[in-house]
Amino acid sequence: MQITANWNGKRSFTAEVPSGFPIKMDTNEQYGGEGKGNTPLEMLLSALAGCIGIDVTMILKPYLDQITNIRIEVNGKRGEEPPKPLTDIEVVFIVDGNIEAKKVWRAIHLGKEKYCVVSASLAADVTFKLILNGQVS
Repeated sequence: MQITANWNGKRSFTAEVPSGFPIKMDTNEQYGGEGKGNTPLEMLLSALAGCIGIDVTMILKPYLDQITNIRIEVNGKRGEEPPKPLTDIEVVFIVDGNIEAKKVWRAIHLGKEKYCVVSASLAADVTFKLILNGQVS
């Protein structure tokens, strides 16, 4: 999968993604942005919630008529030293309905262990490459 993030000036970028829905990213004025988009860290935690949520609802498909609401809260704790990376992430599922906890827990564990590409990718090696004025640098 490839995305392209185009600079809009100041700290703002718009990502072009395969689904065709552009993603606007920015930061607040404290960091030189205008606060006119989601921050990258918000996007990361939202991606985790969306990914595991989609997987859990797919696994629970036979029981969805018994569930009236699912809310997912993701709490990220950041380190003290720059770049202040996330050190701990807690994902809280708030589920309402007539379903056994063991079925929901099974879906959460399967999502995390087997299906959620975002949670699995949080441990990925990240490499960087620079092409400056058309030349690999």
